[in-house]
Amino acid sequence: MRPLTDTRVLDLSRLLPGPFATLVLADLGATVDKIEDVAGGDLLRHISPQIAGESAAFQLLNRGKRSALLDLKKPEGRDAFRRLAATYDVLVDQFRPGVLERLGLGHEALRADNPRLIVCALTGYGQTGALAERAGHDLNYVARAGVLGAQGPAEGPPQVPGFQVADVSGGLWCAVAILAALRERERTGRGAVLDIAMTDGVLGFALPSLAAALAGGARARGQDDGDGEAARERAAGDELLTGGIAPYNTYLSKDGHAMALAALEPKFWASFCEGAGLDPDLSALLPGPHQIELKRKLAAVFRGRTRAEWEEFSVERDCCLEPVLEPRGAAADPHLASRELLFEITSPRGPIPQIRTPVTPRGAAFAPAPRAGEHTRAVLRDAGFSDADVDALIGAGAAREAR
Repeated sequence: MRPLTDTRVLDLSRLLPGPFATLVLADLGATVDKIEDVAGGDLLRHISPQIAGESAAFQLLNRGKRSALLDLKKPEGRDAFRRLAATYDVLVDQFRPGVLERLGLGHEALRADNPRLIVCALTGYGQTGALAERAGHDLNYVARAGVLGAQGPAEGPPQVPGFQVADVSGGLWCAVAILAALRERERTGRGAVLDIAMTDGVLGFALPSLAAALAGGARARGQDDGDGEAARERAAGDELLTGGIAPYNTYLSKDGHAMALAALEPKFWASFCEGAGLDPDLSALLPGPHQIELKRKLAAVFRGRTRAEWEEFSVERDCCLEPVLEPRGAAADPHLASRELLFEITSPRGPIPQIRTPVTPRGAAFAPAPRAGEHTRAVLRDAGFSDADVDALIGAGAAREAR
């Protein structure tokens, strides 16, 4: 399924969020052309660890795309970009609000040239609002959205997450919004400007904690909170899905491997308890002071078996119990292999490992991530530039080809 084969995307994004969005679009068949700076291209190219001479993360995010180098600080580069944008369906802009406007390449100016253009503006805090101009990264966005504050430990500051939830979800929301805007354009013939903020997009990941917080206003007026306790402020990591109950937690096995138990429903908790010789008391599924002792009891139970024994137990009991895999271990996991989530692209620089997204078509042939400026001439030609035009841009230092 590659329904976007007739869709052209001009990609100004860098690092992880925007490139993840355009990876999804490229996997769905879109032509994605990265416009990178002549001074070195996407910063992600230079970050370790590297595969085939460039960042492994860059290789994962940019398969099947083309790269052109333009200097938007030069008048010739800006003029070339505006001419380019007039020939595309979608522009992904990851600059802070107002950056393109100050360059004379504002969203409305580009859409005046090309009314069918869909501009997806991806930022940390949005095009409007008190923090619109502020710099940030994933950790800032999950902090400001209240997502990080739901995470433990209960004492001290929250643990830094081991994943970039705001960046990746921001990219996914971009892809969703772009697909919706393309569908709307079929009906109206008009493009749109899409305001996607990573802080906004990450709120959904805190739905249970957010729901509890919003309901807290009602409980504060005297309503019971459902577990027999008076309304109170629970500490970070003390809610149902943030480590507050023993049946939804992690434990170490006899041989030191972490195991993740997520027996939230009574039937799964009962199955686990029956297999482990415990009393399936349903109060275990409610947060409260009694959880301290229950967690100690479960920790002791888990220390009684090895990881392999717990995995066998999970097969027998079907009780939502899995080993905690590290990234290296996940790469060799039989289940992930059976889903063909990992594959390789052959390139002159050697085999390049890749990750398949849920919409990546199986069996499709993908080009490896491009070298910086590998397609400068081809991208410009496709927009109607002659070779003489391209040579003039290169001569002025406003464009560059791969070295």
